[in-house]
Amino acid sequence: MHLRLLPWFFIIVNFMEYIGSQNASRGRRQRRMHPNVSQGCQGGCATCSDYNGCLSCKPRLFFVLERIGMKQIGVCLSSCPSGYYGTRYPDINKCTKCKADCDTCFNKNFCTKCKSGFYLHLGKCLGNCPEGLEANNHTMECVSIVHCEASEWSAWSPCTKKGKTCGFKRGTETRVREITQHPSTKGNLCPPTSETRKCTVQRKKCQKGERGKKGRERKRKKLNKEENKDAVPDNKALEPSRETPEQRESKQQQKKRKAQDKQQKSVSVSTGH
Repeated sequence: MHLRLLPWFFIIVNFMEYIGSQNASRGRRQRRMHPNVSQGCQGGCATCSDYNGCLSCKPRLFFVLERIGMKQIGVCLSSCPSGYYGTRYPDINKCTKCKADCDTCFNKNFCTKCKSGFYLHLGKCLGNCPEGLEANNHTMECVSIVHCEASEWSAWSPCTKKGKTCGFKRGTETRVREITQHPSTKGNLCPPTSETRKCTVQRKKCQKGERGKKGRERKRKKLNKEENKDAVPDNKALEPSRETPEQRESKQQQKKRKAQDKQQKSVSVSTGH
């Protein structure tokens, strides 16, 4: 080698050694800063880097970026996590984040579950349900308003009065129906389930045992009352006299006067004859 070229040769060698040392130190520094990033391609990665994680995935796996601290790394999953939807392309399958008000979604424009405070309707997340619909706080969906429904009326009951079907001319009869569909929150309220109207029948005498429940109760009360009346002793004769001495003396004087007046009358009659 010519002596004039030796200085340049040493300069180039020293520069290449410097570049190699800088790259090696940068790699060591990156590995120290991100010790959780796996060394080599693991977890379904087809290609990867120590700093960025997975760069591409094995067939049928989805590529998604996960945030770790202040940076994002690529991971490969068999299905997209909650809040993402999967899209398959010829070169890569990737997970894309749903809209901000959507908890899970089928694609960018169709949500399948909304976040708290929103109601699902036709793939959209709404703060209030459209007119004609109401919010279901259990499923967090906008649903149709349900009105009350009732069955047909039953036949009218026999004409009765005070629980009896005899011994009267005018009474009442009743018919009923059942609720077949209860209303939702904004639905129409249910109608009455019973109706009563006046009725007229041909009077007939009640046979023995046809007095009805109320008639039997009245008869039983009457018998109990008579039994209680007979069982109560006559306390008037047993009650002590409540007259004062003055009242008794006044009564005795009145009796004496009456006796004297009677005696005088009889004397006057005898002298007249």
